[in-house]
Amino acid sequence: MTFRVLRGKTILTPQRSGFLWGFTHSLNPYMGCAFGKGGGCPFCYVRVLPVAAAGEGQAWGDWVKAKVNAAELVQKEIGRLAKRGVRPRIFMSSSTDPYQGAEARLKITRGVLEALAENPQFEVLLLQTRSPLVERDVDLLLKMRDKVWVSLTLETDDDAVRRVITPTSPSVERRLRTFETLHRAGLRVQAAIAPVLPCNPDRFAALLEGRVTRVLVDTFFAGDGSCGVRSTRLGMGPLLERLGYPDWFTESAHLGLMDALRSRFPDDAVLFSQAGFAAV
Repeated sequence: MTFRVLRGKTILTPQRSGFLWGFTHSLNPYMGCAFGKGGGCPFCYVRVLPVAAAGEGQAWGDWVKAKVNAAELVQKEIGRLAKRGVRPRIFMSSSTDPYQGAEARLKITRGVLEALAENPQFEVLLLQTRSPLVERDVDLLLKMRDKVWVSLTLETDDDAVRRVITPTSPSVERRLRTFETLHRAGLRVQAAIAPVLPCNPDRFAALLEGRVTRVLVDTFFAGDGSCGVRSTRLGMGPLLERLGYPDWFTESAHLGLMDALRSRFPDDAVLFSQAGFAAV
């Protein structure tokens, strides 16, 4: 793993299309993603986006760059937007996880949250991660409670599936505990099942009930930004077939899970694909 620090020139990136259509800006305190190391998260289509070239020849997952001045940039740019009467809707993060392993030491994401809490001239923040380290920042998130959604990814209820497809991600049980911690603290919590991996729909729905505010379900086809072209290019069909799950790379594989979730959650708390990221 190659790790570098840098000073960014900007931090809030304007959004005009794609799955972030419900937001005005994305915010990425890091570049690269250690969760992708060794093939972890093989479905992540960021691997085939232009941003992956910032690794200067290194494979996605083998490098991370930290924007050490992210908090300073947030303060400046939020203030600049406020002078223009703009209250941004912020998605953090769109092309990486804001809780990289180095975050425990560097506290760059925490600094960003401190800056936002001190200068809350924004409309909404959706914090997207798969890391239980988000629990550390509950104090800051509660200061912005009415403006924040915490969206934690959990693609399956089966830790055996997690180990073979996303081995660098925290265990199912650990992330369930994180849901519970955040939810009990009084935060709005979204379970991002994105994409749906092989699972037991009824058991998965039961495990989420009482631990989250709402659930987002996404698929290899709806969620890769290209109607399945990127997922196909990444080899997800052959991978699932080799692992013994050929029926899970289909456009209807999520339907049983949607039904199970709707039996336990209100209809407006079970969202599909982009709608879940926009409904903030």
